[in-house]
Amino acid sequence: MPLQNKVLWITGASSGIGEALAYASAKMGARLILSARRADELERVRLACANTDRHLALPLDLTRSATFPALVATVLQTCGHVDALINNGGISQRGLASETTTAVEREIFETDYFGPVALTKALLPSMRARQSGRVVVVSSVMGYVGTPMRSSYSAAKHALHGYFDSLRAEVWREGIRVTLVCPGYVDTAISKHALAADGSRPGSPRPRRRRGMPADRCADAILRAMIRDRDEIALGGREVWGIWLQRFFPRLLARLVRRMDFGQPATLR
Repeated sequence: MPLQNKVLWITGASSGIGEALAYASAKMGARLILSARRADELERVRLACANTDRHLALPLDLTRSATFPALVATVLQTCGHVDALINNGGISQRGLASETTTAVEREIFETDYFGPVALTKALLPSMRARQSGRVVVVSSVMGYVGTPMRSSYSAAKHALHGYFDSLRAEVWREGIRVTLVCPGYVDTAISKHALAADGSRPGSPRPRRRRGMPADRCADAILRAMIRDRDEIALGGREVWGIWLQRFFPRLLARLVRRMDFGQPATLR
C-alpha cells in the first residue's frame, strides 16, 4: 500500500506516536485527517505537516461514540473515502487493580477498546462499498502481557486483539486489511496523562523512566508495516520478548514480572 495520495485518518494525532505518524505520512504524500480531543494541538500538528492545505483537523473524543457517524459523514463528504484508519488514540493506567474504581475501568475501556471499535464500525461500510481499505490498531505488548499497575489497560489491549483478529478473518475477502501494532517502550507522554486509581491524572514524574523507542522511529515502522501489508508487528527492545515468553514459557514470564518494579512511570504503550 504506497502512501502517495492515500487518505489516512489518524486518531490520537495531537501528540506522541500519532503526531509522528502525521509528519512521516505527510512527507510520503498522504492526505490526512487528524483527530484527537484537543483542537488547538491538532491544528498545531496540521500546520507542521508537509502539504498543510491537504490535511483536515477533526476533533474527536473516543468516549463519545454517538458522534462518530456524523464525523465519518464529514470525512467522506470532504475526502470522498478513507484508505486507512489508524486507531492510535488511547489512555494508560497507573493504579493497583484492587484500588482502581469501576468508573476508571470503564473510562479506560471506552477510550482504548469501545472507541476504536465503534469508529472502525462507523467507517467500515464505506470501505466495504469500495472493496478496499486498511484498519491499523496501535495496541501494545500489554495486549499479550499483563503487569502490575496496568490491569484495565492491559485488559483493553487484550480485547483489541481478539476483536480485530476476528475482524481480519471476516473482511479480507472484501479487500480490507487489518494490521495490529504492538509497541513496547516508546518515548511519549502517555505516562503523564495516565489515569490513577481514583481517576486523577497526576502527571507522573519520570526519574526512572525506561529508555524508549523514539516516536518517529515507531511511526516509520508502522508505515512500513502498512506498505508491506503486514498483519501484525511488535516493536521495541527486550520487552518485546515478553510476547514470546508468554506464549512458550508463561511460568518464567510470571516470575520475571513479579520481580520487576512497575510502580515508577514508564512509557510501555
